[in-house]
Amino acid sequence: MSRSPLKERSSLNLPRGEAPDQGLRSNLGPLFFLAGLFFLNFLSRIVLAPLLIMIERDLHLGHKEAGGLFLLISGGYSLALLGSGYLSSRIWHRKTILCSALSMGVVLLGLSLSQTVWGLRIWLLLLGLTAGIYLPSGMAALTALIRPRDWGKAMAVHELAPNIGFVAAPFLAEAFLRWGTWRGLMALLGALSLLLGIGYALFGRGGHFYGEAPTPRVVGNLLKKPSFWIMIVLFSLGIGTSFGVYTMLPLYLVMERGLSRGWANSLVALSRISGIFVALIAGWFVDRLGVKKSLFSFLIITGGLTILLGIPHSSWFLLFVFLQPMTAVCFFPAAFTAINQIGPAQSRNVAVSFAVPLGFLLGGGVVPALIGLAGERVSFSLGFILVGGITLVCMPLIRHLRFSEEKAK
Repeated sequence: MSRSPLKERSSLNLPRGEAPDQGLRSNLGPLFFLAGLFFLNFLSRIVLAPLLIMIERDLHLGHKEAGGLFLLISGGYSLALLGSGYLSSRIWHRKTILCSALSMGVVLLGLSLSQTVWGLRIWLLLLGLTAGIYLPSGMAALTALIRPRDWGKAMAVHELAPNIGFVAAPFLAEAFLRWGTWRGLMALLGALSLLLGIGYALFGRGGHFYGEAPTPRVVGNLLKKPSFWIMIVLFSLGIGTSFGVYTMLPLYLVMERGLSRGWANSLVALSRISGIFVALIAGWFVDRLGVKKSLFSFLIITGGLTILLGIPHSSWFLLFVFLQPMTAVCFFPAAFTAINQIGPAQSRNVAVSFAVPLGFLLGGGVVPALIGLAGERVSFSLGFILVGGITLVCMPLIRHLRFSEEKAK
């Protein structure tokens, strides 16, 4: 039997006006505010990629050590995601979102003052910790505001944030490397995070309810679901082929393809512009075709293009630089829709806070480190081919996904 909006509001302990029976159009304002917070959250972590060349020279790092910096961010991010439920269960999702924005601003200002390798590593770990508490609460606030049949489109709008971040990061990095320093860019992002956090406190909507703490009972119920473990694998693949490939692509283009730093950063930025529009189409695709078919389609194409991106001496590599991110970004509207359908409504934040960190630790931390290691020992090309091959091998897992509210698609 389907549940009425009133019962759904009661089960989530939501105040009036935040039941998930409202359409997308009536909540575009709050949705774009959340997307803005997510944009700055993501940009602050991804901007390290186009800065790596200068950071390597400034602090005398090797490729393997540079790739390992993302493992620190991913480690902190993953730990914060795992523990975010304890915070939101005590201070509401809204205050958790606010806490993330303000504390991240302070950390970015501290990062801009770092002068040593170990100082950089500590601040990057803290950056991951402060950024990581946003996503489960952001997802909970979003799904509470918007009815389930519009979740695919809503997730696509929210996913505009990382897609625009992928484009903005190289341009911002190149501008600051020409007329300033990488530390100046970190200071600017810190100040913007503080201002946006204050703006959300004054004008933002959504999240006026408590999260579900990751108690042994709640976590145990999730861990018993094979679909939950499958989603961890899929998030690792999706993040690895998107975030992981992106972080090491500038180094690959400079070191193995012979491009200048400026041209490499510009090329990476331009290649991500299409993702801004493709992600919106992907959200429509998810709502029409279904989650499992969408996941399979997006990942199998992305895995194949990642292999093609790494083929040495290919005269088509510029085409693959543009095509690979175009399909990689499609994964996330489908994946976040899927993870929100695995468990009951009141534990959605717990499902996100456990699936995403493990996926991000592997896809956003281990994958760049693996590509960096391959680049140092053999070639970056080998690293990209390995990532794409692993993605294709794991595709049969999607057939075994089961959801609480299966739509038989």
